[in-house]
Amino acid sequence: MPSQSVLEQKKAIVAELTERLKNSVTGLVVSYKGINTEDDTKLRKELREAGVNYFVEKNSMLRFAVKNVGLDGLTDVLEGTTAIAVTDGDETAPARILGKFAEEAKEKFNLKAGFIGEEIYDEKGVTALSKIPSRETLLAQLLGSLQAPMQNLAATLQALVDKKNEEEAA
Repeated sequence: MPSQSVLEQKKAIVAELTERLKNSVTGLVVSYKGINTEDDTKLRKELREAGVNYFVEKNSMLRFAVKNVGLDGLTDVLEGTTAIAVTDGDETAPARILGKFAEEAKEKFNLKAGFIGEEIYDEKGVTALSKIPSRETLLAQLLGSLQAPMQNLAATLQALVDKKNEEEAA
């Protein structure tokens, strides 16, 4: 039976994980079996730059933490080599970055499941989330689609003015 100090350490780990999950708007669980150190370092750097906290923790500790925050649907995927990426910023950042990495790494790195708020997504759902552009890209696309009709109107009006000026000059 584990000593009292070991149990206290484990309780502290679970409490910290629970707090991280509570403060996160989104999270993604992945299997990282087979990736090398160089690739892992690049991945961690990219995630860090995007404001995503990526870490490896024992599945048993994660199981307690996800139950504490009401994300019980994630317990089924907490097997084998497991890492988790959480953020309190851009909801799609972990899925986008890890999804791209999973496509490049093929069999070595797999998306398992994820959550946004209290909504749990399976592997297919997380893969679909990984295809969503960033917030900035979506805003730029929206702005472009709003500007297009105004630009067309301005070009049409300019063409009318040019035509009228040609007629007056002739």
